[in-house]
Amino acid sequence: MTTLVLGHKSPDTDSTGSPIIWAWYLSEVAGTPAKPVLLGEPNTEAAFVLKHWDLSKPEIISDVGAGDKVVIVDTNNPAELPPSINEAAIQGIIDHHMLVGGLKTKSPIDITIRPLACTATIMHDLIGDKLASAPRGIKGAMLSCILSDTLEFRSPTTTPHDRAVAEKLAADLGVNLGDLATAMFEAKSDVSAFSDAELLRMDSKEYNVAGKELRVSVLETTAPKLVLDRKDSLMASMVDVAKEDGADQVLLFVVDILKEEATLLVPNDLVKQMAEASFGCAVSGDTVVLPGIMSRKKQIIPALKL
Repeated sequence: MTTLVLGHKSPDTDSTGSPIIWAWYLSEVAGTPAKPVLLGEPNTEAAFVLKHWDLSKPEIISDVGAGDKVVIVDTNNPAELPPSINEAAIQGIIDHHMLVGGLKTKSPIDITIRPLACTATIMHDLIGDKLASAPRGIKGAMLSCILSDTLEFRSPTTTPHDRAVAEKLAADLGVNLGDLATAMFEAKSDVSAFSDAELLRMDSKEYNVAGKELRVSVLETTAPKLVLDRKDSLMASMVDVAKEDGADQVLLFVVDILKEEATLLVPNDLVKQMAEASFGCAVSGDTVVLPGIMSRKKQIIPALKL
């Protein structure tokens, strides 16, 4: 039986590239037939990475079957995984997020969760010397995942090891890190073709904070004005998106990669109260700028409170 390797819903570059990397390793090195799959369309940056490294877009699936062999990467949160994930035969988890709980396995499995900025960095270490035999596209995907998750080393989640691995891969591939990162971020910033609802769900995760079900969305961009010019319609769309997704509120943080700050849209008193309680700021309008806030995982989620 072929093992399915999958990341989280609303796949970003790491949740698109890491399944491809690990499926290659399982199939070509470990001798375990595997294929990468996605739980939705990759975002614009991830789509660019696939094209840039001449990688095929994995099949998109909506659920897994009972007994399907599955390796989960870049998440361990059941809310971000297929509805029937606990019916599958989970083989392993490779992740760099906090442990959420809720996954059930049919037998003991391999779990690797490390405090690094990127799942692909962990995979680099797990694959070890065997990475030398990897095709250029696999190494390129690994490098792109690290650049994406670290925001070219600007994110506070970045560790010296993430950076060292990226520099090693770039040297091996003959790639200029700055040029690749710039091209990736330009692709990520082109959101003109997306509806408000698509933008709110593009890079979002579900969390419960102080009894409130939240969809916490982050848009990382080098052109924040393109998003913020749509703030009125985005805030209006939050109502329907929250209702459709069973959430009490959508939070949208627009991260300016170059200025290293986030702008939070503030559509109502609930978000105002949460912003002031969480970030110690004073909110006077429908947006608030949060200097230095770059990471949902390390800076936003741990801070959220009412």
